[in-house]
Amino acid sequence: MKVVASYGKEDLAKVYVAQMRDDPRYLVEFVESLQPPVPRDEKWVLIISSSYGCQMKCLMCDAGGEYHGKLTEEEILAQVDYMVKRRFPDGKVPTPKFKIQVARMGEPSLNPAVLGALRRLPVMLDAPGLMPCVSTIAPRGRDEFFSELIKIKNELYGNGRFQLQFSIHTTDNGKRDRLIPAKKWGLEDIARFGEEYYREGDRKITLNFAVAKDYPVDSGVIREHFDPGVFFIKITPLNPTLNVAKNELSSAIVPHILESSKGIVNDFESEGFDVLLSIGELEENDIGSNCGQFVSVLRESGYEIRDGYDTGKYEID
Repeated sequence: MKVVASYGKEDLAKVYVAQMRDDPRYLVEFVESLQPPVPRDEKWVLIISSSYGCQMKCLMCDAGGEYHGKLTEEEILAQVDYMVKRRFPDGKVPTPKFKIQVARMGEPSLNPAVLGALRRLPVMLDAPGLMPCVSTIAPRGRDEFFSELIKIKNELYGNGRFQLQFSIHTTDNGKRDRLIPAKKWGLEDIARFGEEYYREGDRKITLNFAVAKDYPVDSGVIREHFDPGVFFIKITPLNPTLNVAKNELSSAIVPHILESSKGIVNDFESEGFDVLLSIGELEENDIGSNCGQFVSVLRESGYEIRDGYDTGKYEID
């Protein structure tokens, strides 16, 4: 693996782009981030990729450009190894909250190597605070992957040390199909799986909503399907990616205007759900650490990232 570009700030977030094979098509990106004012010795998050590009073509995501296949276990773990060794050369990560999220480029459930990598992480790392996270749209036909994920979670990551997140975004089925144009589980399928997955002591399963204008989120519909004792709600702005602009999407939540999120948070809390309003540092949008995809930018710039991720601005009514 050769890191060919990086961008960001040591005290906030850094994006890395690496060429994995002897072919410039095999570029992948990964991220390390902090949550100011929390220091790295308390919480550290790594976000890694599972494929070269993505097949899903979600309207808000810039990772769905060129697709060149799946990463191997070794290639998945090489991303982790690079970031860990850069900060902790001996491979020992003392951070009590050390999250490794498979969520950058690629739908994790389409790559069985993700399962192998999850099994190897506890052996590869001396990290008592290790907590892997898999973020997924739950494609249809991947039941075997998710069944194996339950086994891995129960065997290796008990007592709340594993996080599973489903991308929902809207409760309007037609509009959800537009945002995520792939064959995927419906709400009832995700709810049914959650009941099988969850056991006492586990971290609740996250239902993630990156809320866009004109894409309704009905807390009552979610409560009809999901048990607040098993599922947790995460609300985020729609990150200002290039595809968000191209597809004329607009965030329904503006980070610096609290009133824009108060209604949806209150609605879910009134249904009995625990709710996290997750709004990162606005500077991360310029870095591109919480959105977008640098690989296409890198190709176009001749392997030099100069000014970060050109994100534009939030639209405020």
